[in-house]
Amino acid sequence: MVVRRENMETENINIGIKQENLEELDPKAKKYLRGDGANLEVLRDKRLKGQLSVKEKLYGQSAKAAAMAEKWLLPTEHGYLEAEGLEKTWRIKQETILQEVDIISSRKPFDMVLKDLGPYRLDYTLSGRYMLVGGRKGHLAMIDMITMDLIKEFQVRETVRDVVFLHNEQFFAVAQKRYPYIYNRHGTEIHCLKEHGAPLKLQFLDKQFLLVSINKFGQLHYQDVSTGEIVGNYRTGLGRTDVMETNPYNAIISLGHAGGKVTMWKPTSPKPLVTMLCHHGPITALAFHCNGHLMATAGIDRKIKLWDIRKFQVLRSYSSYAQSMDFSQKGLLALSNGSQVQIWRDPVGSHDYGRYMNHSMVKGYQIGKVCFRPYEDVLGIGHSMGISSILVPGSGEPNFDSWVANPYETKKQRREKEVHSLLDKLQPETIMLDPSKIGTVRPPRKKERLSRKEVEAELDETVQKAKCVTFKNKTKGRSKPSKKAKKKEEVVLNAKRSFRELHQVEERPLKKQKVDEVELPKSLQRFARKKL
Repeated sequence: MVVRRENMETENINIGIKQENLEELDPKAKKYLRGDGANLEVLRDKRLKGQLSVKEKLYGQSAKAAAMAEKWLLPTEHGYLEAEGLEKTWRIKQETILQEVDIISSRKPFDMVLKDLGPYRLDYTLSGRYMLVGGRKGHLAMIDMITMDLIKEFQVRETVRDVVFLHNEQFFAVAQKRYPYIYNRHGTEIHCLKEHGAPLKLQFLDKQFLLVSINKFGQLHYQDVSTGEIVGNYRTGLGRTDVMETNPYNAIISLGHAGGKVTMWKPTSPKPLVTMLCHHGPITALAFHCNGHLMATAGIDRKIKLWDIRKFQVLRSYSSYAQSMDFSQKGLLALSNGSQVQIWRDPVGSHDYGRYMNHSMVKGYQIGKVCFRPYEDVLGIGHSMGISSILVPGSGEPNFDSWVANPYETKKQRREKEVHSLLDKLQPETIMLDPSKIGTVRPPRKKERLSRKEVEAELDETVQKAKCVTFKNKTKGRSKPSKKAKKKEEVVLNAKRSFRELHQVEERPLKKQKVDEVELPKSLQRFARKKL
């Protein structure tokens, strides 16, 4: 008995500890709940009520378990630069930051000077481990950013306008002078996509395996790299453009045009879904926030605007100029203008961005592209004299999900992930402005009103069917021809009445209804028709 009591006491203590832990994690567990719970008090069916109550308990337990896992598995939090007193964060230089950070972070910023092959474009993989570099004069290179090893470097001896990684670091696409090409990580040419023409800009949609390009004639191409099929080929009709960005929320492609318009496209529509007049001059840069609801545009009219895409409405407008823009995973906005780089931050969450950091390159360097490295507080800069990277505290997500993007994945993990991503590939039809509509039921459409001839034809068919009805013969004079004729007339009239009620057809009166006479004023009474 004593042992049992001790066991019961220890169990009670463990239960009390668990309940205390769960009470601590209750606020954090709310974000893991699957929406609002079912209202069980309204239900009358006891069986259904019991089943739903069990499911609600399971949902609560899973949310609490996820909150417990978050407490132990996600210990890292992002940080920012904080100024003291009269200091300003944008006056803090890279040299000062390097003196305060750890040894591993101090190795991340670098300057690679390549005088004769620029200006340079760059791109990162989803995990942020590999960087792809492309020089305007044909220089291509892939670098492992963790070990800083050069994986492959080669010269294509042709103009390179843009570079982009495909689904992983094994393949990448290059927009060259005449056509886009696909290479593997060893520098071997895999495909030449002649259908795209001379491309100016490339984007890759990793969920749909679609390579998107815009050429110098203003043609937008979508090609499925898993099957090689051309999914869409559309003329924009707004001239040449080299400003193209992807919305990460819904995979919509946005183009910035010389007339100040921004158009949004999907592969199954020959016309743009949205056309917005954003600036009073050519658009120079576009960028999308990670949540997909905030868009930043820059124009040659020296205006930078922040747009709420859900309302297509301007939230903020700033007097500034930018040739390239990019949002980080934590919402920082990087802008480049000449040899200057600015990083803006929204401290409160009200989309009121202000200066956070400044960085000046060597005088004369012309910055072509700025790009944040995923899961790292690093900003990559491609300019006319090579490549650089700087530290931007608080820009990257500190905790990576190994199922989404794992910078330390093995060959086996990469192979399994590639197979799963191909099996889970989304169709081009799933690209839409509001992806939350996928899986919902469409509301029933109203029936189109039939024309007069169609109504008359259907009425004749119902009358003929009513006339073909046969009656049983009855005795004692009930089956006389006159009574049968009356019964058929009644059946026909009932069929006509039900048809009119179904199609809401009004019965036309045999004679015109007399219009109530209106008393005319004295000046017009002499024109009135005289009664007979």
